[in-house]
Amino acid sequence: MIKTIGVCGAGTMGSGIAQVSAVAGYDTILYDLDPNIVTIAKSTIEKSLSTLAEKKKITPADQKAIWQRLTFTNNISACIAGLIIEAIVEKPEIKLDLFINLAAHNNPGTILASNTSSLSLDALAENIPGPERFAGMHFFNPAPVMKLVEVVRTKYTAAATADTVMQVARTMGKTPVLCNDSPGFIVNHVARPYYLEALRLLEAGLSDKETIDSLMESTGFRMGPFRLMDLIGNDINYAVSQSVYESLGKPERLKPSSIQRRMVEEGNLGRKTGKGYYPYE
Repeated sequence: MIKTIGVCGAGTMGSGIAQVSAVAGYDTILYDLDPNIVTIAKSTIEKSLSTLAEKKKITPADQKAIWQRLTFTNNISACIAGLIIEAIVEKPEIKLDLFINLAAHNNPGTILASNTSSLSLDALAENIPGPERFAGMHFFNPAPVMKLVEVVRTKYTAAATADTVMQVARTMGKTPVLCNDSPGFIVNHVARPYYLEALRLLEAGLSDKETIDSLMESTGFRMGPFRLMDLIGNDINYAVSQSVYESLGKPERLKPSSIQRRMVEEGNLGRKTGKGYYPYE
């Protein structure tokens, strides 16, 4: 039975997952190598819990209890838990190094999970000690709000590991969907045309981003493709597109957009940088 959850990576996604974990009743350790990122995450979660209390979604007693379940650290040796969720940069070599470190500090029964949205989990598992206890646990942004979690099995993942991760997701109030490792899993594979076709319309001068977003929202989508890319982060969205494109043999229909590549190169990543397809204060 999982009692303590570790989250590695205290950025927007990692801090959101840590909040979800603590709200669900788990003792939660949030780790990041950068102490400044840890400080920002601590402040972000504190403000988020205060907002929930002000809106009467949690009581003051709940707020205090949730906060007491959270531990913040930049020391990886303190990241000891029954389940550890990685939410760091989308670079396989850096993720692998982290998982090897975590395996060395934890017992063989600790479940290791990756929040990657596009990298091959089979390839990671091949080099992780005890690959049967490794799986994907892909949350969506913002983690405290979005209900879906993709639980991803590698060819090494034990059934008990997948079952435990599914149960943890349910305890967190999420709706877990079990799938096998594949490029983009389910959601990011299906969603590529939503972004790429919108970008092609823009590239061809057939419409502007505001019109495309408004049209898609008027048909029932909660966010148009450009607003959604800005929310996700153009760096992350472009990296997923590139990964799916390459993993599936570079089909022309999934070719990443030069517009988005240029946005990433210029540092216009969306909400997190204050500018993307739209400006943000």
